[in-house]
Amino acid sequence: MSTKSFFIRLSPSKEGEGSVESQIFRLTNRVAVLTYHFQTHGRDYSSQRGLWKILGRRKRLLAYLSRTNPMSYRDLTNRLGIRGSIRD
Repeated sequence: MSTKSFFIRLSPSKEGEGSVESQIFRLTNRVAVLTYHFQTHGRDYSSQRGLWKILGRRKRLLAYLSRTNPMSYRDLTNRLGIRGSIRD
């Protein structure tokens, strides 16, 4: 299985590359690539630290998005298949 098959093939909802949605989208793709990398290199601890930093940044961006735009947050998490949806 190639690394490219692990990329999420959804396009970001916003056109701007600096938008919160596109940043979360790119971070999720990086998480998928690193997860695939750890299947063969399970003891790569420096990359694990990088993964933890990516996950922390994505978590903070998701929290910000859920506070500022709950509809966009719900749509993005459903499309990417991460987290549960927030309750109304």
